[in-house]
Order: sequence, then C-alpha cells, then structure tokens
Amino acid sequence: MAAIGRHRWPVLPAFLVFILLFVGPLAFFLVVSFWRLRAYKLVPDFTFDNYLDVWQEYLHAAIFTLLISLLIAAITTVIGFMIAYLARFRAGRYGGLILFVVLVTLFGGYLVKIYAWKTILGTNGILNSTLVDLGLIDAPLAWLLYSPAAVVITLVNFLLPFAVLPIYGSLRGIDEVPLAAARDLGANAARVFRDIVLPQCKPGIFAAFAVSFLITAGDYVTPRLVGGTNTFMAGNFIESQFINRLNAPIGSALSYAMLIGCGLVLLAFQKTLTRVLKPR
Repeated sequence: MAAIGRHRWPVLPAFLVFILLFVGPLAFFLVVSFWRLRAYKLVPDFTFDNYLDVWQEYLHAAIFTLLISLLIAAITTVIGFMIAYLARFRAGRYGGLILFVVLVTLFGGYLVKIYAWKTILGTNGILNSTLVDLGLIDAPLAWLLYSPAAVVITLVNFLLPFAVLPIYGSLRGIDEVPLAAARDLGANAARVFRDIVLPQCKPGIFAAFAVSFLITAGDYVTPRLVGGTNTFMAGNFIESQFINRLNAPIGSALSYAMLIGCGLVLLAFQKTLTRVLKPR
C-alpha cells in the first residue's frame, strides 16, 4: 500500500489543479442554478424555477444550438478524417507536409479567421465580387453572411485542425501487418477500410466529433459576428444572462441544461459509433 501511495504522489498536483479549475467552478454554478436573484443579489435557495424558466424561454435556442453543433461536428469530422487519411495512407512522404499545413492554420487565431470569413462572405466580399464579375449572379448574395451558413463555414474552418489531429493519431496507431494480411487474403480496399481502418480509429473519430461539437455548442462569438440576429445560440443567451442581466441563477441553469443535452448527444453518438464500426 505504501508503494502504491508513493506512485500516486506525482499526480497529486494535476489532481489538485483539476479540482480547483474544473470541478470547483462546476460545483459552484450547479449550486447557484438552484438559487434566486432578488434586487441583483444572489439568494441561497433550492428551487427548480430557474430550470422551468429555461425550459419555457430557451428550449428553442437549446435545440437550435444542438442541431447546428451536430451538423458542424459531423462536417468537420468527415473532412478531418479525409485529410488525416490522406496524410497517413495516401500522401507518402508528403504526409508530414499536410500535417504541418494543418498545424500552421492554428496560428491564425480565432478572431482573425472570423474577420477573414466576414471579408470573404460579405456583400462586397471576395466571393460575391467574383461571382458578379463572372456573371454567375446579378446581385450579391446577402444570405452568405449573417446566416447559419456563415456560422457553419467559419466554425468548420476553425475546428478542422482539432478534428484532424486525434484522427491522425488513431490512424498512426494502425499496424501495417493486419492491413497487408487482409489484402493477401483477398479483401478489397473497401473491406479493409470498413473492417480494419475505421474500427481501429474509432477513438480518434469520437474525440474529433466531441471536441468539434462541444466547442460549437459553447461558442457565442462566432454567432454574434457572422451569424446575425437569426443565429443566436445558447451561448449568446448564457452570456446575456451573466453579463447584461447579471442573472447568474438563470445563466447557470441554462449552462447545465446545455451540458446535459450535450452529454446525451455524445452518449448517443458513442453508442452509434460502436454499433456501426463494430468489426465484422
């Protein structure tokens, strides 16, 4: 027992940081979500009224946020998988270069990418100007910017490196021996891909999807800058409750409602992934 205890000492600082920075704030806001707000002051209580208000006033925003997050995570994961697969199996010695380019895009910065897409998608932006000059459209397309489509494009571009890296890590762990053995036994490329490659990179696919989904579900900057008033997501309402209305109980309740919703979506995705990618 003493030996086991000594082995655990090195992880103690990480454990304390985890408790202090993650578990502590989560526990605090969970408690606050059951409190009341009177005259801009928190009143300790135990009421479910805040969750009832969230259900009545913000259900549409929560559903919209989960759906658009699901779409963005799915697109990002699929594109990320294609890039990672290209780098791992098809690009040969240029695979490292592809990975380097993916990593370089991380240096662009979050706001820089958002404003870059505003420049591209705007009424007088590069895309509209090009389409008008080519005679493909008569007038600029107003819906390119300040729409859900702009949010999807911007966030897919931002999240792509975070999807490529875990999938590429999983693909790198696949041994060449079973791939060669399957080919020698007569399996075609599609069968090898379905029965060996996909099941073995399942953790990477789930990690890519989860990161993309959770970042999107918690984002409030992108919807505000490129989404317009019709693309307000749950993060915008949470920000409004905490900053503009100083209503921490409602903001905490909405945050936990989204946390539960995201957990259920990820659980469903994990079970679906396990069933679909089951080796045959």
